[in-house]
Amino acid sequence: MRFPATVPVIAALALTAAACTSGATTSAEPRKARPITPVAGCGAGSWTDPADLAQDRKPARCEKGMPAARPLARKTKITVASSTGSAEFVAPVKLGIANGEFGKENLEVEFKQLGVADSIPLLAKGEVDAIWSAPEAAFFNGIDQGFELRWVLGNFAPGAGSKSGLWARVPQGTAPDALKFGDGTPVGTLIGKGSVIMYPMREVLRKHGTDLKKVRFTGLGGPADVVTALDNGGVKAAWVVDPLWKQLDGKPGMAFLGGQPHGEPLGGMIYGPSMLRENPDAGVAFVRALIRIYNTYFTGDYKKDPAFVKQLSSVLGLKSEILNAVPSSQWDWEIRKDTVERLQQAFIEGGALGKAVPESEAVDRTLYAEAVGHKP
Repeated sequence: MRFPATVPVIAALALTAAACTSGATTSAEPRKARPITPVAGCGAGSWTDPADLAQDRKPARCEKGMPAARPLARKTKITVASSTGSAEFVAPVKLGIANGEFGKENLEVEFKQLGVADSIPLLAKGEVDAIWSAPEAAFFNGIDQGFELRWVLGNFAPGAGSKSGLWARVPQGTAPDALKFGDGTPVGTLIGKGSVIMYPMREVLRKHGTDLKKVRFTGLGGPADVVTALDNGGVKAAWVVDPLWKQLDGKPGMAFLGGQPHGEPLGGMIYGPSMLRENPDAGVAFVRALIRIYNTYFTGDYKKDPAFVKQLSSVLGLKSEILNAVPSSQWDWEIRKDTVERLQQAFIEGGALGKAVPESEAVDRTLYAEAVGHKP
């Protein structure tokens, strides 16, 4: 999984609290329903049952190049923030800017690099229109404060063969499935307890006899330190991201225990009041462009196309060999039912969240439903 490290939750809470006194928009009034009409090129396959969590579920798809652009009457500038501009998970946004996909909707998209803790208060105040990130603990804490924030579009799930996830040292003669973690087991991490990674980590740890409250998380300085800490025994397990797990794959004494669930995106686009309420036409247009990008550029094993990998390399500032080192992801704009509930359970167990908010206050599927012409 390619989500970047998050800042400590305490900082996120402090910034969120500060936004309470700075004119942030709250969600006291429900959004008005918008009409949904059929969209050419987006048939029955452009929507799947949100409750379907099958590992082999095929993502929703429209025809290539669809849904067609419906340019806004006036050119509209929007600002989208993300914590990095060079990781593969941000590729649809960066590629959309480079290839003029947003321009087709009469949108001018400004990309800003901001950490999650910095961008959540700005989003709530309307100073940033959207965040390309994940519904982390700071997101739910913001909603609990009354801010109008919604997860409106999914991003990806790991592709077949991906081993981004929890890796562990396994004693000789012990099968990985039989490995048990005792209380206080040191687990290396680059992420805070407020990251969405806590959800899949929680599920993997449960299978090995422990949970987020019982293990002892050890902060590591950087991505390369994860592999070093596992090698020298400084930690028993660690979450290893793309493409670093390639250094451990097949190495004696190392085992992949599990990662992000296939078929369940854990991030994507988060909107604030400016796109949800003040200019919903722009909100739908931006979602529509991103869905078109998925359908056009990120279907199947897109990394088999050397020319496309070369373009991604240029857009992201990453070497082609880094992109080719890991499998193509499965890009998926839909948000699964109860994903936010599972995320919040992990945050509460890990101590990053005090209480859960209902899915209806955290997720809005109506924008992508309108973009593909599906009436739920």
